[in-house]
Amino acid sequence: MRFIAKTTPPQKYKGKALWFCFKDDRLLVQVVNKCHVIPCFEIPAQHGIEIIRSQYLGILDGKHCFGAQLSADYKAQPGMHLLTLRKLYGQVDELLFSLARRAYLIVQWDQNHQYCGRCGMITKSMLEERAKICPNCGFISYPRIVPAIIVAVIKDNSILLAHAKRFKHNIHSVIAGFVEPGESLEECIGREVFEEVGIKVKNISYFKSQSWPFPNSLMIAFTAHYAGGEIEVDGKEIDHAGWYTTAELPEIPPPISISRELIDWFVEKHRQIVCG
Repeated sequence: MRFIAKTTPPQKYKGKALWFCFKDDRLLVQVVNKCHVIPCFEIPAQHGIEIIRSQYLGILDGKHCFGAQLSADYKAQPGMHLLTLRKLYGQVDELLFSLARRAYLIVQWDQNHQYCGRCGMITKSMLEERAKICPNCGFISYPRIVPAIIVAVIKDNSILLAHAKRFKHNIHSVIAGFVEPGESLEECIGREVFEEVGIKVKNISYFKSQSWPFPNSLMIAFTAHYAGGEIEVDGKEIDHAGWYTTAELPEIPPPISISRELIDWFVEKHRQIVCG
């Protein structure tokens, strides 16, 4: 499968298109042979799907792709389901899931920027780029992406895992936080780790990144080593933290998240060291 991102919709096209239609945070999927697939229609309205507004995404293997906002009173017809992206994970191809994340971010941005944030006038979509422009004051708004760091801190053969108050059950994960204005990613890592659990880090290394549309973040993952201090949780965001070896890991996040990738990386790295 190959996807070509585009912002300018075709003036005319024939055939079916892939429609990533959202009602709030739930994506409309079709059930075919007990599997979930992205609806592929020529005209959604012919299938009882009322769309408020849509945004062109690009072309996937010759098929045009659209992101769309469903009406607030839309109810899924027989053979259709409305699923959150979390529930959809693992049920469709990875590229389709990535496109669903992209569509959700763009649909949310489109919905939230119908009016100029500077003067309040109705905005217009720009054709040459993914942006909205105010015809009154000229202010341009782009899709909002919020950068956040997430870091696996290693001490000898242990990884730092913490339980945030917002977590369900007893899930423990690595430290994460949003980048503040004027702050570098490395500065953000040092601040977040120290603020939340009271320790210092060193040897910060880039791991990978992940779009995280819950609702609009870009998670930038790192690894780091313990540099000093004793664990002291802030009590506001974090209520428990500790050092864990691979033999004593607590409940950890599901595979959908980059936090799980970091933890899996630690487990694999430690296994290689032990098996030597």
